[in-house]
Amino acid sequence: MISTAEFEQARPTLLSVAYRIVGAAQDAEDAVQTAWLRTQAAHTAAIDNPSAWLTTVVSRVCLDQLRERRRRDALGRQLTDGIDTAIAAADEAMLRREDVSRALLMLMRELTPPQRVAYVLHDLFSLPFDTVAAVLDITPAAAKKHASRARARLSPPAPGGPQHRDDRQHREIVDAFLHAARGGDIARMTTLLAPDCVRRADPALLPRGAATTVRGAAAVAEETRSFVDRIRVSAPMRVDGHPVDVIAPGGHPWALIDIATTGGVITEINLRPVRPADRFYAL
Repeated sequence: MISTAEFEQARPTLLSVAYRIVGAAQDAEDAVQTAWLRTQAAHTAAIDNPSAWLTTVVSRVCLDQLRERRRRDALGRQLTDGIDTAIAAADEAMLRREDVSRALLMLMRELTPPQRVAYVLHDLFSLPFDTVAAVLDITPAAAKKHASRARARLSPPAPGGPQHRDDRQHREIVDAFLHAARGGDIARMTTLLAPDCVRRADPALLPRGAATTVRGAAAVAEETRSFVDRIRVSAPMRVDGHPVDVIAPGGHPWALIDIATTGGVITEINLRPVRPADRFYAL
């Protein structure tokens, strides 16, 4: 039987594992608590490594959560629909406390449950494939395949060719603009915007009565400063092969910032909600 003291000692690591697998603070807390209850209900002999035992149980609970989430999504409930403000705030706090990559959380949504578990346990926490296989109830060789497929899905495309150079130059301009926006530096933003720059946004992303189109560098820069909180929770990614920045509070994809550049300046900024059909890739 695992003691309360042993559980509490292992709890921070268990929560870190669970959060990376399920990508939601409350689900991770629930998984850890469920694992503790299951452990107490089980009549087990002395356990040599309580932390490893608990990690296995927590991972299995998380796997069940992911599979249930996938079944609900198959019935039409999309993860990007109706992000709850309180849930997003809790997830954002967990993301920052755990120092997890916002982009990685979004990318892992594209993995199957076994791929996600295998990647987190092996690649992020260095657990052997024998342990991963036990969690997934498969062979170690099959566990390796899941991790390998996850790794390939999460990896950015290999650089090379003129298109990559153009993308790099584009990214440098966009990064400079968003950095200035996060700091509220209107002067710097203005220098990075073409004089006739246009910002267009879906009305669903704006306060009631706000203009869907804003024209001119000064006006766009001034208005951008009003949305610093959103920009601070964005991450660069590719969506269906196109480089964008995804606004993702707590790692929940919510909206896309699609910026066009020409001649070293930004000519157009378009904002739209994330759609169920959008597929995310590493930049």
